[in-house]
Amino acid sequence: MIDLRLLREDPDRVRASQRARGEDVALVDSLLSADERRRSSGVRFDELRAEQKQLGRLIPKASGDEKAELLKKAGQLAADVKAADAERDAADAETQELLLRLGNLVHPDVPVGGEEDFVTLETHGTIRDFGAEGFEPKDHLELGTLLGAIDVERGAKVSGSRFYFLTGVGALLELALVNAAIAQATAAGFTPMLTPALVRPQSMAGTGFLGQAAQDVYHLDADDLYLVGTSEVPLAAYHMDEILDADRLPLRYAGFSPCFRREAGSHGKDTRGIFRVHQFDKVEMFSYVAPEDSQAEHQRLLEWEKQWLTSLELPFRVIDVASGDLGSSAARKFDCEAWIPTQGKYRELTSTSDCTEFQSRRLSIRVRDGKQVKPLATLNGTLCAVPRTIVAILENHQQADGSVYVPPVLRPYLGGREVLEPVAK
Repeated sequence: MIDLRLLREDPDRVRASQRARGEDVALVDSLLSADERRRSSGVRFDELRAEQKQLGRLIPKASGDEKAELLKKAGQLAADVKAADAERDAADAETQELLLRLGNLVHPDVPVGGEEDFVTLETHGTIRDFGAEGFEPKDHLELGTLLGAIDVERGAKVSGSRFYFLTGVGALLELALVNAAIAQATAAGFTPMLTPALVRPQSMAGTGFLGQAAQDVYHLDADDLYLVGTSEVPLAAYHMDEILDADRLPLRYAGFSPCFRREAGSHGKDTRGIFRVHQFDKVEMFSYVAPEDSQAEHQRLLEWEKQWLTSLELPFRVIDVASGDLGSSAARKFDCEAWIPTQGKYRELTSTSDCTEFQSRRLSIRVRDGKQVKPLATLNGTLCAVPRTIVAILENHQQADGSVYVPPVLRPYLGGREVLEPVAK
């Protein structure tokens, strides 16, 4: 959530952010009104309580008619205090409810617009000309079948659409990707983490995934637990309700976890293969930093993502995501999109978001710097979302005979293999 003081001091900035997101601007005025009622009712309650305490000191000293009058007044005052307390609680609850609906403030450099209004910042690598090489590229599912690596038919039989098995070298390729990604993150100073896949509602809400993203979340009603769509959630909640010493920052974690997404709004999109699925594994980077360091950390996370995709020898571009396509927690987001030959376009492989103080305020995570205690900044960045990375590797590194070149960074984790060979013709 945002700082209420900032809302009071500069409501136009908050309105502009909501407008850029394509979200309800009237929410800002509703929140200002609720906050004013919360503060005025709090003042009223404090005044009545002070009067009540003062009256309580007079009653024992009084007698006769004076005491009776004071007792009568005390009774009325008690009722007024109770009413003021209820009014204060109601106004506070309304303020909190509205505050949780408000997205993070959009960074001023973010391009304004919808999904297609991103700005391309960089392009890396060379897109292969398969025509010049003399063959038509196969898509990842055809390649995965030839390699004995992907089985979507049995995935659908066992679990339904958008589920799959990784088999044989496909399973080994996932493990190679995860191990190589964790190795890079560890070398960069991240602490490796294996995180829970089920979290409590306060963890999910605190990271901002029960607002606009709620339709894509799996909920276990019987246990009131949520399946995470990313290890960002448990990594953000890891220090929930804690005060961290400033000299411990930055804290950087690399979480590996299964991820679950309902993909509620994706009917008809990417139905072939394993590009858009309900369950996948991912290595996620997560940082806790001082607020003034968040933009620099955002660039560092992006550099680590670029390092990873470059090591896989994938052609990719970096985009500055437009305001209307940001998640509610993100002030700014960069995506790295890899070229997918059979689709003839770039598709998202990694993203990194600067969430500033938004999540830490919701999760009550603060930093102690001398005598000052204040919220800190959180950032997240995908290092390796496994299925999409497999798609990009198979399609970009395929050979005419259906074999697939293995980038050197993965070879130590694949028994030294330089090529993945077809097992079925």
